[in-house]
Order: sequence, then C-alpha cells, then structure tokens
Amino acid sequence: MAPLSPDQLRTRRRIESIIRVMAPALDLMLAVGDRVSRMVERDDEYYPPRVQREEPPPPTS
Repeated sequence: MAPLSPDQLRTRRRIESIIRVMAPALDLMLAVGDRVSRMVERDDEYYPPRVQREEPPPPTS
C-alpha cells in the first residue's frame, strides 16, 4: 500500500476526529432507541399478516 499524501492524511484525521466527537451522541441515540423499542413492544405473541389468496375466476363454458 502506498503511503498517504499529506492531503490524504489531513482528510483522514478530520474524518476520524468527527467520528470521535459524534460517537457519544450516536451511542446515546442507540440507547434511547433500544429503551423506546422495549417500552412500546407488545407483550402478546406476534401474528404474521394474513395472506389473502384470490380464488381463480369461475370457468366459462
């Protein structure tokens, strides 16, 4: 792998610092989403949606 140019290194550092700064907020968002999904989760069993099958048209003679 070729060494990175100074411009590429600068861009890499910027992106990594943005990720580092945003990580706590993203972790908090995931934790809140987990809590909300547990609160609104139903206690009853899951019933899949019914599949309606169309009856074939009556034969015409």
